[in-house]
Amino acid sequence: MKIGGIDVGTTGCKLTVYNENGELLNKEYEAYEVSRNAGEHEIDGSLIWASIKKLIKRTTGNIGNIDAIGITTFGETFVMLDEKDNILCPSMLYTDPRGLEEARLFDAQMVMEIAGVKPHAMYSLPKVMWIKKNRPDIYKKTKRIMLFEDFIVYMLTGTAQIDRSLAARTMGLDIRKCEWSKEIFETADIDINKMSAVVKSGTAAGNVKAELEKELGLCGTVIVNGCHDQVASAAGSGAFCDGMAVDGTGTVECITPIFDKIPENNEIYEDNYAVVPYIEDRKYVCYAFSFTGGAAIKWFRDNFAEDMSYKALDETVDDKPGSVLVMPHFAGAATPYMDNGSKAAFLGIALETTKADMYKAIMEGVTYEILLNLKRLEKAGINPKRLYATGGGAMSSVWLQMKANILGVPITGLLAPEVGTVGTVMLTGVAVGAFTDMDNAKAVMVKEGKTYYPDKQKHEKYREIYKYYEKIYEAVRPIIIGE
Repeated sequence: MKIGGIDVGTTGCKLTVYNENGELLNKEYEAYEVSRNAGEHEIDGSLIWASIKKLIKRTTGNIGNIDAIGITTFGETFVMLDEKDNILCPSMLYTDPRGLEEARLFDAQMVMEIAGVKPHAMYSLPKVMWIKKNRPDIYKKTKRIMLFEDFIVYMLTGTAQIDRSLAARTMGLDIRKCEWSKEIFETADIDINKMSAVVKSGTAAGNVKAELEKELGLCGTVIVNGCHDQVASAAGSGAFCDGMAVDGTGTVECITPIFDKIPENNEIYEDNYAVVPYIEDRKYVCYAFSFTGGAAIKWFRDNFAEDMSYKALDETVDDKPGSVLVMPHFAGAATPYMDNGSKAAFLGIALETTKADMYKAIMEGVTYEILLNLKRLEKAGINPKRLYATGGGAMSSVWLQMKANILGVPITGLLAPEVGTVGTVMLTGVAVGAFTDMDNAKAVMVKEGKTYYPDKQKHEKYREIYKYYEKIYEAVRPIIIGE
């Protein structure tokens, strides 16, 4: 059986195909552009749909029909379709500042108790409210409001359903009942009937529409709702138990801890963390993240070291804690601040500072930001003891050792090149009977690589430096905004 996993990211999408024995059969990637202008961060949904079709056609051209395909995507960003399934407007990315005023209209306590999030413009619902207020013509024509997971599933099958982990990224899901919250949607004055049906992660939506089969080279292919991309990475890492966490380094740097119950206090929400239903019942995850993880590394290479590969840059990095501090808010600050107005800051630069020093400092800064987040999560009783590394950043042994040294926990690299698609393949395989359950899927699909352990002396040195790092935001933010 050929089982595919599609992972839709902010700047590109992947399709990876495995068989039921865990053997990689084919992988493809398709890039697309996003638009980031002052006040508007957008992506064209038609580009993503076209890229998905290209991926599938190239894959079937290489290996023939695919028996089942699961769909996993990034969160928050949505498309609005009219009654003929035409896209009505560009899609606002999670970093788009629109929706700030709308988010303030909610009773924060009500939203935190129901949806497991603190109201913020990052989420889908305030942005939909912005469109209704500022582009009423578009809202009036809208029949369906879909995040990219349910959009792609719908375009392939005609079935409108969204998994609960991605639905939670709208700010409108009751995380305990795993259904849309009538109270929140009434407050938003958004028609709940425009939303897709909420289903459990790994639910089959049906077969590919007949009119698409010939175009895509498919026959009888089952399409399955995957999950939010960070959840897929957790599943693809085999992280199912309390105390485990995944460190995903793609465009965004994100730590995803798994825990057994929703925290009883609101501190987790006050620090802007979101509680999200996991793939297994009565298990949850939250996201501690920076908007720029790998994106910060790419920015440095593209602007200051374009003649060097990432491997070559890694070879310039020594194993000593650096003297330059970087606050990596290149696209604003994510958790715990959720401050779109924040900017990156470099401190401690001198005439003797080298390109290698700057590169290392960015790696360290991203990791310090994660440490800051983990220390905040400790207050809510969430304290991961082991990390599994995924994403492009997991290819850097230099960065993984640095993370172990800074964070003070073991971190294990995974051998699969695309863990998010592995998690999606696992869910899809269970849905169509290729695997009996997720434990069976884990035994077949998850392959661990090297584990990096903290160096005690370096860890202690990094913790001393961190005492200065945790003061940077409060010191620099007033300067950035001119207070």
